[in-house]
Amino acid sequence: GLLIQRGMTEAHLSRLAAKVSWLPVNPGDRVANVTLFAFAATAWAALGFLFVNHYPSEGPPAVLAGALLLGGALALTLAPLFWLASFVRSNRIAYRGDWWRAARRAGLAGLVATLFVLMRGQGAFSVPLALFVVAMAVLVELTLSLRG
Repeated sequence: GLLIQRGMTEAHLSRLAAKVSWLPVNPGDRVANVTLFAFAATAWAALGFLFVNHYPSEGPPAVLAGALLLGGALALTLAPLFWLASFVRSNRIAYRGDWWRAARRAGLAGLVATLFVLMRGQGAFSVPLALFVVAMAVLVELTLSLRG
């Protein structure tokens, strides 16, 4: 740990600030990011396997599996990216609740993607319905963000 002591000169403080600004992500957050990216890669590989071996015309189970895998892969990919964006935006400071916020936003994005695939598979996809789903996801996120 870095410790600011009484009587430190301005040069000492500037060197200390330079050290602090170049500190990497802490080990727990790094492990979480790498783990989520590994799970995301696995989910994308499973989705690729599904696309290669099954067709949407095989019926609702294939469409449902594809929708769930796509939504899960997208959410697992976006969660660490949202956290990293928040981390960089807040001058490399990880605040309490950042992981939950990133997971919530990634989950909403994955849910929207899942709903789009399911609507397309059922032949019910339309632009007004898609805009409604996106608007509802944005409204949920705004409500939860402004609440806390």
